[in-house]
Amino acid sequence: MVSMRIRSVYPLIKHISSTQPSVSFNFVANGRSLATGSFQRKKRTRGSRRTPDWETQSWEERLADTVTPLWRLSYEEQLQLKQEQQHKILLALSAQLNQFASLSSSENKLTFPLLPIVPSPVQNGYRNKSTFSINKGVDGNPKTVGFYIGTGKSGNIVCIHGDHLLNMPPKHIMVASHYEKFIRLSPLPPCIVFHDGGHWREITVRTNSAGNTMAIVYFHPQSLTAEDISMHKAALVEYFIHGPGAACQLDSLYFQESTMTRCTHQESPFQLLYGEPHIHEEALGFKFRISADSFFQVNRGAAEALYRTVEKLNRNCGAGVLLDVCCGTGAIGISLSPKVEKVIGIELVEQAVEDAKHNAAINGVQNCEFISGKAEVILPDLIPNLNTGRGLMAVVNPSRSGLHYRVIRALRNHPAIRRLIYISCKPEGEATRNFRELCCSSDKHRKLTGEPFKLTVAVPVDMFPHTPHCELVLVFER
Repeated sequence: MVSMRIRSVYPLIKHISSTQPSVSFNFVANGRSLATGSFQRKKRTRGSRRTPDWETQSWEERLADTVTPLWRLSYEEQLQLKQEQQHKILLALSAQLNQFASLSSSENKLTFPLLPIVPSPVQNGYRNKSTFSINKGVDGNPKTVGFYIGTGKSGNIVCIHGDHLLNMPPKHIMVASHYEKFIRLSPLPPCIVFHDGGHWREITVRTNSAGNTMAIVYFHPQSLTAEDISMHKAALVEYFIHGPGAACQLDSLYFQESTMTRCTHQESPFQLLYGEPHIHEEALGFKFRISADSFFQVNRGAAEALYRTVEKLNRNCGAGVLLDVCCGTGAIGISLSPKVEKVIGIELVEQAVEDAKHNAAINGVQNCEFISGKAEVILPDLIPNLNTGRGLMAVVNPSRSGLHYRVIRALRNHPAIRRLIYISCKPEGEATRNFRELCCSSDKHRKLTGEPFKLTVAVPVDMFPHTPHCELVLVFER
């Protein structure tokens, strides 16, 4: 019955490749064609960072300036710009920390060294995870898959294909293109605004260095029955595994029904429709399992550079216990495990902890323990009971929102922690509060009774070429 309904609802599924228009755009960078065509990279002259007038730009250029604002600069110029930007951020941070620690400071001089930025070994097509949205395209078609510019408040959102973006790998673009072709075949409307109805939502594509590909399709059920949803899931599998989408060679195809913008596997399970439940990646000689919703750095080569940087900064700090807070799938802790007696990782996402445990097992690492839960709940009870005879170190890698106050308090108040390495993707944001709490004078009212830390060195690591963002590794000691 279901197979008959699939054929009746998707009558053109086997003929789509000949009936659907191409969605590719063309782009040339540094004289090398990323796709055949004439969309040219208009390089800036050295020292000029102005972009062309918005109204005179093509849609592709507008998107590139939004998603990858530094794409017109050479990579050397990008690194210089990021180094300068981190210096400005750290000057402001240094002044704040000295003020809260009641120390004098110079407004134009850092009180600690800022080391040269660590470059990404790969500059183009480096992303191993991309999420493509659905919205109204340049031609007005609401079933356009790509990245959008504009805002809902202004009513000027336009969704643009991203195949000209320098950080996008061709495989991600291919999957997004086929997803667009599929939803244009589907009788179901897209879900652009939840209360307006619709069903098909964004798609996430994950890949690894070996070429394996995982696709995750997000779907709003609205009032559809379970039988109706099963039919459309079957059509999705048919298209990507046996139809034109088979060209994507998916290793895993997931489907998540959700009435929320974002939700975890526990809130709404990721349903494996086809293939393997995981893909794997290698970094620094270790193998890591990646699930549908687990965190792994989006730039594998730069991630290795980041882990090497953390390892170097953690030398000469004893070989005791390493606390890996916000550990994700355990990549940092596992990569540092040969250098320490024990690693204890803490992570909120339960599936990521399962991956971390699996990763330790498949790599034969026996000195790692991973705990699922909120760090602010686990750490205050965990730290006092640790055997810290050979030293206690901490590496924290939180989201942009930083660490919970109770986590900072637990780390600050334990005297055995003499060095703390903080990896921040936005040091000028909410993380600044964490830095102040680590370094301010003792405050009994706020229960910050431990000896204050001092910021001793900072190292930027470029994880995101062509964008203004990078990771900043900060070392705090006492």
